[in-house]
Amino acid sequence: MTRWRTTKRWLVLVLGSIITISLIGTGSAAAAASSNGKKVLQFETMVGVAGPFVGSTNPIRGINGGGLPWQIDNASGKLSSSGKLEVTVRGLVLLDAPPVPEALRGTNPAANFVAIVSCTTTSGGAPATANVATDPFPATATGDSKIKAQVNLPTPCLAPIIFVGPSPTTWFAVTGLG
Repeated sequence: MTRWRTTKRWLVLVLGSIITISLIGTGSAAAAASSNGKKVLQFETMVGVAGPFVGSTNPIRGINGGGLPWQIDNASGKLSSSGKLEVTVRGLVLLDAPPVPEALRGTNPAANFVAIVSCTTTSGGAPATANVATDPFPATATGDSKIKAQVNLPTPCLAPIIFVGPSPTTWFAVTGLG
C-alpha cells in the first residue's frame, strides 16, 4: 500500500509539472502572438503625391499633400492589430519633371520621414478620423527609409491608410495604386 501511495504521489507530481509547463508555454506563445497582433494591413504599393492632392487644397483624411509632386520607386509594409508598423520606402523623391525646380528633381530634401496610420473611427458615437504618427526615421537623399514603430491604434480602426511624409500633417506617399 505504501508503494502505491508513493507511485501515486509521484504520478501526481509529474502530471502537475507537465500541466504547469504546458500552461506556461501556452501563455508565452499567447503573449508573443498578442504582442505582434493579427495582420490588419499588408501592402506592396504606394503612390507619390501628385495632381490635385499636391498642397493643402485636397487633403486626404485631414493630411495635406506635399507642396510639390513626389514619386516613389518601391514601397512595402505591414500593420498589425497591436499597432506594430513596418514601412520600407525606396526612391521616395521629388518628381523628376516640371513643376519641380530642375535642381531638386529626383532628390529627397527631407532628412527624416514619419509614417502616419489613418483610421476611420468613432468619437462620441459619430464617425471620425484618427491619424497616428510615428517618430521621425532617417531618410537618405535618394529617398530610402525603413520605419519600424509601435503606434497606438484607435478602437475601432476601420479602413486604415498608411502615409509617409515629413511630418504628421503632410504626406509624400500613400498606400494605393497610381
